[in-house]
Amino acid sequence: MSHLKVTLVQANLAWEDPAANRVYFDQRLASIRATTDLVVLPEMFTTGFTMNGAPLAESMDGVSVRWLRRKAVDWQADVAGSLIIREGGQHYNRLVWATPAGQLFFYDKRHLFRMSGEHKVYAAGNDPLTVTIGRWRIRPFICYDLRFPIWSRNLGNGYDVALFVANWPAARAAHWTALLTARAIENQAYVIGVNRVGLDGNGHGYSGDSMAVDPQGQVIFHAQDQEVVHTVALDAAAQDAYRQSFPAWRDADSIAPGSPPAAG
Repeated sequence: MSHLKVTLVQANLAWEDPAANRVYFDQRLASIRATTDLVVLPEMFTTGFTMNGAPLAESMDGVSVRWLRRKAVDWQADVAGSLIIREGGQHYNRLVWATPAGQLFFYDKRHLFRMSGEHKVYAAGNDPLTVTIGRWRIRPFICYDLRFPIWSRNLGNGYDVALFVANWPAARAAHWTALLTARAIENQAYVIGVNRVGLDGNGHGYSGDSMAVDPQGQVIFHAQDQEVVHTVALDAAAQDAYRQSFPAWRDADSIAPGSPPAAG
């Protein structure tokens, strides 16, 4: 598989209404079957970015996870997005990834957004995830993770695509677009960022700015201030050629993801 087709879904999410959001995605993606390899939904795609975790949390066998499983089969594509999950007495902002073959993977958000009190409501994850589609290795992250480059460090070219799902407010849109580009350049990887649009229940506005960026930092897709379903095709040969001709990755500092630098 020399090309990976990724569909970015920039949505106006209904506030704290999982049923309405599932219907929204059903309608927006009704004709997507067998046209893409991966469908990417925003952070907390069932509710919007809410701290009302306990009453809105679902289990890994709940309605929304079953919906993801079913959509992966219906659309004949991998499907990924985060939602509020209850497990072991804790609540998580968890990215759930479903495949057409029935596999299920998950990644719990590592960096919780303390400015909204997310760290008081949700438990942080500690384990990175890499999912393979054909020859492509994809590592997902969630929103605030974008600010922390050690966590997303691509040591030894361990992944080909970094995927960021978010509810990133318009007030800091310049940070979002700059950091997505920086993550692509420093990791010599494609970067996909999927954000939402509209207004949430707390009055925060979102401009979207969902993007696809190539390993040299060139923006190949950018959508602002509108609901969008857009598919990009990522080119493995171009990435391989760039990594071989400019092997900066060979000189990377050997800091493992999640490990702080040693004290001096």
